[in-house]
Amino acid sequence: MKTTTLTKLGGILAASALALSACGASNSGGEPAGGGGDETNADGKDWSQCTPGEGSKDVADLEDDEKTVSLGIFNGWDESYATVYLIKNVLEEDGYKVETKELDAGPMFTGVAKGDIDFFTDGWLPLTHESYIEQYGDKLVDHGCWYDNAKLTIAVNEDSPAKEIGDLKDMGDEYNNILYGIDAGAGLTKTTKEKAIPEYGLDNLEFKISSTPAMLAQLKKSTEAGENVAVTLWRPHWAYDAFPVRDLKDPKGAMGDAERIFSFSGKDAADEHPYVSQLLQNLVLDDDHLASLENLMFSDEHYGGDDHEKAVAEWLKDNPDFVDQWKKGELAK
Repeated sequence: MKTTTLTKLGGILAASALALSACGASNSGGEPAGGGGDETNADGKDWSQCTPGEGSKDVADLEDDEKTVSLGIFNGWDESYATVYLIKNVLEEDGYKVETKELDAGPMFTGVAKGDIDFFTDGWLPLTHESYIEQYGDKLVDHGCWYDNAKLTIAVNEDSPAKEIGDLKDMGDEYNNILYGIDAGAGLTKTTKEKAIPEYGLDNLEFKISSTPAMLAQLKKSTEAGENVAVTLWRPHWAYDAFPVRDLKDPKGAMGDAERIFSFSGKDAADEHPYVSQLLQNLVLDDDHLASLENLMFSDEHYGGDDHEKAVAEWLKDNPDFVDQWKKGELAK
């Protein structure tokens, strides 16, 4: 995510922090997403039991008769651009014509369910997109989760003394008694203010609410100067690759549990594109891979969000074994 993506967390997560999720399909076509709430849907699918790359297998024996495919991107969600442009790069190398469509979450789920868009890669479960699964799940095919650590965090420079969020209560002086936040209306801000600060007794800190760019500027300034700094952050984010930062442990779970991110398609798209379906099933991005890719794509030090195709091509050049392992279903190993 980047600046616009945090607004995503701000809006959708305003009522609650992220919760643990997931579960995936085990064949090349995926499985019906079903409906229902909480972690388990009406068909008994437990979204908390997905392992990224579950159901992976070599795509060498699969082929799509239809070589035109549409991929949906959630407006402003950095990981959505990152995964879609990765897939686009690979498919175009394989001779596909790939169309990308940028939509908000609601229209995206609707479009895929209706068959107007073939695939998208940014379904957050069990909490964030639960209502869309309840509404459209029986018309969607789940192609598994590719990331399992989407969460809200409080982060510090990696060489600073605090290890847990609660340490900031007694170590505030080490951080100038400031916790740098983002936008006032963000869910991350609400969770920090209403959950983390009272549960860990951090009233000694000034919670400096401003904006995502301001928080990132402070993070850059402090880490470059070798000074301790504490900020509200979230995963996935390119800051984890751009700056020497680490998350504080959250033993009380005040910031909420992690969600997983899933790929989905419509039923017709899954039937028409077994190769693409399995490629999505095979996809796995850990924190290091995802942060480094997003850093190249979105940080001002690199492409600044201006040329996704060049950024992805450069990242794949820097990770020469990734596509081969992806196609062989070996990323989960």
